[in-house]
Amino acid sequence: MMAGRASINFILICNAICSAPKVLLQQFRNSYLPRIAVTVDMIATGTNMKSVEILLFLRNINSASYFEQMKGRGVGVISSDDLQAVTPDTQHKTRLVIVDAVGVCERDKTQSKPLDRKPSVSLEQALSLVKQGVVHADVVSTLAARLARLAREVSAEQAVQIKATAGVSIERLTASLLESIDPDRNLARAIMLFQLDGSQNISDASKASVDTYLQSLKEGAEPPSSTEPTEAQRDAAEEHAMAEALKPFHDPKLRELLLLLKREQVIDEVTEDTLTQVGFDEAARAKAQKVMGEFREFCETHKDEIEALQLLYLKPHWAGLRYAQVKELAKQLNRAPFHLDPAKPQSIERLWECQRAAEPTQVKGDAKSLVDLNALVRHALHPQEPVQPLLEEINARYREWLGQQAGRGIVFTPEQREWLDMIKNHMATSLAISRDDFEDMPFAGRGGLGRVYQLFGGQLETVLEELNERLAA
Repeated sequence: MMAGRASINFILICNAICSAPKVLLQQFRNSYLPRIAVTVDMIATGTNMKSVEILLFLRNINSASYFEQMKGRGVGVISSDDLQAVTPDTQHKTRLVIVDAVGVCERDKTQSKPLDRKPSVSLEQALSLVKQGVVHADVVSTLAARLARLAREVSAEQAVQIKATAGVSIERLTASLLESIDPDRNLARAIMLFQLDGSQNISDASKASVDTYLQSLKEGAEPPSSTEPTEAQRDAAEEHAMAEALKPFHDPKLRELLLLLKREQVIDEVTEDTLTQVGFDEAARAKAQKVMGEFREFCETHKDEIEALQLLYLKPHWAGLRYAQVKELAKQLNRAPFHLDPAKPQSIERLWECQRAAEPTQVKGDAKSLVDLNALVRHALHPQEPVQPLLEEINARYREWLGQQAGRGIVFTPEQREWLDMIKNHMATSLAISRDDFEDMPFAGRGGLGRVYQLFGGQLETVLEELNERLAA
């Protein structure tokens, strides 16, 4: 490969001798392709690479500050929308993966401690320790790491639930935990708690007091001239701060809510992976079957309460069902272990793949849109029915309808066929078609309601009625 060129648009080589390196890095940062950038001394301070999720080191870095700068390019926070513009199949950036091929991390050059001190401990285990009254820096740091990740994954509505239960936002809960193990803040707490600064009359170590004290030092105030806190006094100050930060998690309602919103996968950083076969192993199949079992139970339990379930349960297909009803159903499933988000139709893919893992022979094709949730529900309520995307069913019924029209001597012009195809595709994602829909894209771009009336005249209402009845039957 040549410098500055991409191999099949997938890998980019970028170094100091290639032309326009900034343009190449901008392309890597903002576009789906290329997926891999090979660089030499090009990604350090001043280079914005928030969308990067993996760093692979192929040579040692001797400078501690330079190593930190390179790692810092990958830990930037990026919104979910911006990330999906570059990597559509990723919902959130919750971690940075470092692949160390030369031992650069083994010769660590920084005194900083990782936020997640116990990566193999799950959220449930951390909350269980808090419930038992454990107050320890490892527990606090691990819980903070889990909450920081959860904060990136919850919806706005779920964030409101957390705030209503805890009294503060999930971000504030996380910040309080991190502040409780901050050495600088705990030094200030120790000075205040044990009144080591005789020139100040401070008798508490509240957050406000600590903030005020630290701000005064930043602005040039002289530090206390009295005795430095002992190690025992610092430990006592830290334990006091951690106990205060952990208090909200003593509420069982908050713990239950957090676990409901996040059934977390444990990260195993010790065991080496070995590829033995391609496909779903028994453990994955069992997990998928458990998820789909809970899905069937949900459908059975709520079939008399949710409109979409009522229609799908009473009818063999989804006649009369509307997209708004499907979105409402998805909203009810926006929790563990289903994680359906009405605002992100692609979220159906995870549940679809669970169904494929649980019953490989029953699933045909891939989910295309949120309305494919109906196929999963229909199979849950009527197990004899296969699971296939709505688009495939609509395509088959559409071809049948066109054949019947030809048998009746009705011939459509090429432009009429184009409009009929657009109507069919619209129904595959919206379940129905009405005159109002012609004011939206893609119809509006082709002349909208006025043009479709010109093409079909007085037969338009009949055509729409037949398509609504036949394709969504």
